[in-house]
Amino acid sequence: MKGVILAGGLGTRLFPLTKVTNKHLLPVYNEPMIYYPIRCLVNAGITDIMIVTGGNNAGDFLRLLGNGKEFGLKHLNYTYQEGEGGIAQALGLTEHFVEGKKVCVVLGDNIIEKNIIAPVRAFEKKSGGAMIILKKVPDPTRFGVPVFDSKGGKGIVRIEEKPRTPRSGYAVTGIYMYDNTVFGIVRTLKPSKRGELEITDVNNAYIKRGTLKWRTLSGWWTDAGTFSSLLNANLMVARTGANKVRNKVRNKAG
Repeated sequence: MKGVILAGGLGTRLFPLTKVTNKHLLPVYNEPMIYYPIRCLVNAGITDIMIVTGGNNAGDFLRLLGNGKEFGLKHLNYTYQEGEGGIAQALGLTEHFVEGKKVCVVLGDNIIEKNIIAPVRAFEKKSGGAMIILKKVPDPTRFGVPVFDSKGGKGIVRIEEKPRTPRSGYAVTGIYMYDNTVFGIVRTLKPSKRGELEITDVNNAYIKRGTLKWRTLSGWWTDAGTFSSLLNANLMVARTGANKVRNKVRNKAG
């Protein structure tokens, strides 16, 4: 399976921080934000990775990451998204890289506590379709929200983007897995009211086909695309790091 990290856009919600660098290069506690989605993929055994970047600071990714040696990679691939055409448009730029294989897509501002090994392994065994990762959150109105069917909530009938009245307490996290038909779907999309190609429309297309599956994410999860969520990401990573240190001390003492 190929891995794609979407780290484009202009990061306008984080002005003035993003006047001097790409949002995904901002620090989350003691590491650049982009380190977290890279590690998310690598920990799941995905090592053939492309980063989609954009804006005026794309060269900073190459200076920071190089070929990914720090993560045990032999090579990192890069491509450039002009402007803010949306997540689905950014994904479409990677078609030549994915080469007809399955792909795991991670948004560059997604921070997770644990890993996605189990969902990745499950999707690798599937013949096709798509898989999204869900997480129960206190503020689902900020995200794409799944609407479950009336038969025990095992199936998703649609995903609503930033609904005023959410039909569930779950958010669609920025981690998606697709078969190689995803690029054909992207080519059929029309821009939303925001003028972008929306990843929610991609996921709803798979729902209409009856081929979208879902898993829930263990551990905490957050995006880091606003001032409050960036602060939250810093606090959670710092707290997790402190807990690990305390556990090591206790184990040594024991």
